[in-house]
Amino acid sequence: METEKRIIEINGIKMEVDLRDCKIVDQYRVGDNIKVLVKEYSTYESHIGTIIGFDNFEKHPTVVIAYLKTKYNEADIHYLYFNDETKDAEITQLNDWDIPITKTEILKRFDSEILKKENEIKDLENKKNLFETLFGKYFENRVKIDVI
Repeated sequence: METEKRIIEINGIKMEVDLRDCKIVDQYRVGDNIKVLVKEYSTYESHIGTIIGFDNFEKHPTVVIAYLKTKYNEADIHYLYFNDETKDAEITQLNDWDIPITKTEILKRFDSEILKKENEIKDLENKKNLFETLFGKYFENRVKIDVI
């Protein structure tokens, strides 16, 4: 049996790919899990994503993608609007081994962010109360003078 192999080059590195083992995706559907390669400053980063919609604009039909960006103890959802004018971004199918962390770990990161924001709100409420206590009388006793 003859093998169908192709040599591809990525960033100066040549690789031989056996096309019998390759999977070519011609179609994407809303709800499909994918990977996005997005330019971040001077480099590219790969993220997992999901196609969440298709906007059938007359001049630029657009695939709407939500992708998960994780770093350190944070998780954030970003959006990519992918069409024929999109630069510095690519999409491809998601492989089983492409998800580096678990759902539980991602949810913990979101919970951590929520807790951090709740603490920021409490801190602002305390500052507001302190302001009203320390400076409230100053603003109450001011006489408003109309300047002509």
